[in-house]
Amino acid sequence: MKLGVISDTHIRYFSELPQNLLKALEKVDLIIHAGDIVTADVVRGLQELAPLKAVYGNMDLPEVRAILADREILEAEGKQIGIVHGSGGPWGLEARVKALFPQAHAVIFGHSHQSFNRVIDGVLLFNPGRASQSYGIIEIDGSFKARIYEGYY
Repeated sequence: MKLGVISDTHIRYFSELPQNLLKALEKVDLIIHAGDIVTADVVRGLQELAPLKAVYGNMDLPEVRAILADREILEAEGKQIGIVHGSGGPWGLEARVKALFPQAHAVIFGHSHQSFNRVIDGVLLFNPGRASQSYGIIEIDGSFKARIYEGYY
């Protein structure tokens, strides 16, 4: 299974997303958005590209908060993946989001606008960074193969 992972789009209209990002997301089985989507227009546009699993972040409008949860758990290829935006300052963010999903094999998060791709204590912690600058691809085939693509515009 191939996951396209984005976060922190911070835009009002789907049409504002970079074309290279959209081309990459057209090739995935599932898009995961880790919050700060901002508007429902972005949610609808992403849903037209591929199935979407998303959570809301601290900058999302009430229209997004009404249709998304603050955290999700995804079961994929026998792996449990926690999805949350994150909160608070950047120091200790990884530990805080990991603690929210004690049984997860991976945790996808955003909030800091800084990409992060590391396995800690056997758990993949993955932040794709701000969507205007980077995105992630996670392939699941018995294990995780996670990569962040930066500066692709």
